[in-house]
Amino acid sequence: MAALAKGGRTNFFGFLLRLLARLPFLFIAGQLYGAESVGIYAYALVVVELTALVCSIGEKRGLAQRLTDGDGEQAPLIADSMLVALVFSSAVAAILYIWPAPLFPNGMDGPLDRWIVLAIPGYALTEIVLAAQAYKFDIATTVRARAVVEPWTISILAGAFYFVPAISESGLAMAYLASIYAGLATALIPFMRTYGLPNGWVPNPARIGRMVVRALPLAVADAIEWGTRRIDLFILGFFAGPVAVGIYYMAQQVASLPQKLKTSFEPILGPVITAKLKEKDYAAIARQVCQVGFWIIAMQAGIALALGIPGEALMGLFGDGGEFVPGTGALAFLLAAEVVAATAVVSEAALIYVARVRNLWISIGTIGLQALLTVAVMIGIEELDFADPERADYFRAAAAAGALMLALGAASVVKAVMLSRILGHSINNWRWALVWAIGAAVIVGQIAIMLPEWMELAFGVPAILAVYGWVIWTRGFGEEDRVLFRGMSKKDKQAQAAGTPPAS
Repeated sequence: MAALAKGGRTNFFGFLLRLLARLPFLFIAGQLYGAESVGIYAYALVVVELTALVCSIGEKRGLAQRLTDGDGEQAPLIADSMLVALVFSSAVAAILYIWPAPLFPNGMDGPLDRWIVLAIPGYALTEIVLAAQAYKFDIATTVRARAVVEPWTISILAGAFYFVPAISESGLAMAYLASIYAGLATALIPFMRTYGLPNGWVPNPARIGRMVVRALPLAVADAIEWGTRRIDLFILGFFAGPVAVGIYYMAQQVASLPQKLKTSFEPILGPVITAKLKEKDYAAIARQVCQVGFWIIAMQAGIALALGIPGEALMGLFGDGGEFVPGTGALAFLLAAEVVAATAVVSEAALIYVARVRNLWISIGTIGLQALLTVAVMIGIEELDFADPERADYFRAAAAAGALMLALGAASVVKAVMLSRILGHSINNWRWALVWAIGAAVIVGQIAIMLPEWMELAFGVPAILAVYGWVIWTRGFGEEDRVLFRGMSKKDKQAQAAGTPPAS
């Protein structure tokens, strides 16, 4: 628990940094580039990041088990992963550069947009490098790369490139590309200090082939889990124009902020679980999953309420004349989706090691259910008679988010039940204190929305968080939960320095 709590604390600080950097980017993108350009950029991003995740062959989570099971030097094992990711991602990037239609079905803003494919190798390699650092309980590197360098780079350069005539039309794509490689460089510096060069490493096709075959189920599961957060945008692009996609993307980016809280624990949860699996301590795994699941739900619910209740005022910040305000409905559903998904996320953190194939099938079923629900509501909206086509697009955006929430809720139930049967211990992340905390936050929020918009955001958001946090702390958190907010003991620090998880 000490290792999990330390990783969570470090990455929660990273979440706050990411929040500070992400909002300026959304403001710059909305005010300078507009909803249509944001929509074109957002659609390309779906293809780029999904492709990169697949090319990383599931090593974001699978690397921990390979390093735990390995007996020799660790650097060569990581080198195998990086080589495969580089070869796969470079090949896909070349294909998409030559045939960019899958990236830009509605056309490009400028000729430089197609160079965004160069982000695919950088993104894939960053995933592997950060996973290797997380195995050594180094979450600070992830914070620096993903919560400081990447978001601040894209925010600053998106604004700067807009005023450079040669690249202003493709400013969003170029800023994103630069941010990915800035993050990779930030991650590589501590990585080289930790592992060094793979001395004596020689690529072996047979060894690498076995690694790829073993990693395929996890790679597909990673892609599907990520895809559940993007297929809604992908399908929406078929039924609505780029303006609606841009509005939905803005809502999705705001909603993804609480989603980052779950990633606060993912890097550290994998090594801790693999260590307990080696000891066959299933009770400890169940306890860790339940504990972390509650931490994630508690934090995500608080952030969701603070962002969702004043959602209209928040979305109004990102464009002239309230261009993005119609995305408020989608924002509410997306924030709720992140809360209900927490149980699935922490359950999957263990299932990928104890029931890899069954977890994969559930993930496939989840994204299939989401796709069916999304298409069904899109077709249903087509049958309605709207006086204004743009209004129909706004309903489509909210409906896509609602379909995501239902699909993720179903996945949480199924994965929790499966894991509890495998471990022989109950998996339950719910506590009734959440009801009291949510109720108190809603009351404060209703008072906040009566204020002028600037006061609603400046005072209402902190007030909602404060009352929610106080209720959770006093009624929901026990002594074991409060380790999340305390430093590690000297004994635990010594255990971490030795590369072994502290006692849970």
